[in-house]
Amino acid sequence: MIYFTDFKLALLAVSMSSLLELSFSGLVNHNSRKFSFTVNYFEDKPIFENGPRSRLNNSSGPFVPLVYWHGMGDAGVHVKHSLRFIEDQLPGVYVKSIQMGSSIADDVKSGYFRNVNDQVKQVCEEIKNDTNLRNGYNAIGLSQGGQFLRAVAQRCPTPPMINLISLGGQHQGVFGLPKCSAPKQSWCEVIDKLLTHVAYEGWVQNFLVQAEYWHDPFKQEEYVNNSVFLADINNERVKNVAYKNNLQKLRNLVLVLFDDDSIVEPKESEWFGYFRPGSDKEIVRLEDSQLYKEDWLGLKAMNEGGKLHFLSSPGDHLQFTKEWFTKNILSPFLNITS
Repeated sequence: MIYFTDFKLALLAVSMSSLLELSFSGLVNHNSRKFSFTVNYFEDKPIFENGPRSRLNNSSGPFVPLVYWHGMGDAGVHVKHSLRFIEDQLPGVYVKSIQMGSSIADDVKSGYFRNVNDQVKQVCEEIKNDTNLRNGYNAIGLSQGGQFLRAVAQRCPTPPMINLISLGGQHQGVFGLPKCSAPKQSWCEVIDKLLTHVAYEGWVQNFLVQAEYWHDPFKQEEYVNNSVFLADINNERVKNVAYKNNLQKLRNLVLVLFDDDSIVEPKESEWFGYFRPGSDKEIVRLEDSQLYKEDWLGLKAMNEGGKLHFLSSPGDHLQFTKEWFTKNILSPFLNITS
């Protein structure tokens, strides 16, 4: 029999050694990057600060500023550098790429081991205090960064988020991590055990990021009652009218699903679809869900008003090309002036 104490001890022993090793080395798993246009992070001799960093951009050009939030196993400086083609096509645009902590190592760790609600609160403060964003901004969330930025839109409407682009975000959660991209396999082993056995225990919910959007279709009631993040932002426990009103303030909510996604389970979560309760096979589309029919978040009203967009991209998780992104995302949603 496995006891909760055993999990805590195993987690502390394994994660501490892994995190310390990562902190001292200052390295991250570059192979976790999934973009088709992945670049060498060290090209052009970017500035270093506890690891590689892309070129700084402090100007406030004519285009609406951008905020990025990276996914699991990644870091803000890497995303900004990889997506620099956006800055090339929107000259002078101000970009804020979310980073948790003072180093790349801290940022990567926060993608696994830090309460999401605390992270969202911090990001809200950073955005509010950034004078370059005071008139509004467009947001791009990569993978789990998609649902994190949606929480920002719902909880922190000032300054206004104009368009939210969710690239493979898991808006109904996940029920499986088939390809964990943690810097060390030992992290993956601990995370898998925690999610499988004690995902909804308070101590797990309070620090393990993936547990906070873990949606077990065989434990629907337990999920609704104990999920500290996803069930809250989806208005599944308490119907927060402010969440609904604030989300509808978006000009556009763009949901991108990756056709051959082998990371997100189920991939339909990227379009707000999910397993029917009691099944891990049958998918309920957003339009057929109670969340949509009763319009808990205003998605039905947004869809009817032409503000909700369902896009798909060929390939695996986050494997999109610059050409696809430019045609489907940059040109229609980001190429706007402030």
